[in-house]
Amino acid sequence: MQVEGFFEGLGQVLGRAIRFVVDVLSGALGAVADAFDDFLRGLASAIGMDVSIFSIILLIIGLLFLYNGVRALLRRSIIGGIIWLFLGLVVMGWLIR
Repeated sequence: MQVEGFFEGLGQVLGRAIRFVVDVLSGALGAVADAFDDFLRGLASAIGMDVSIFSIILLIIGLLFLYNGVRALLRRSIIGGIIWLFLGLVVMGWLIR
């Protein structure tokens, strides 16, 4: 009888410890997710685009095109730079209202 009470108490202590760790991690990850969501909403409202995964992916693609255009111009590849910049501006133009 004494042994069963010991293991029951040990199980409760272990269960409470696990519950505490899960609650702390859930709160921390929830705060990070809320901060990331607020960041994306602020970014989208400043640019004038909708907040969706499709818009964010297009934003990243447009920025990569613009980056490649600037890099090409710095390497003195004028035609390639103009093409990359044009593609980047077209993609960014689709996003911005």
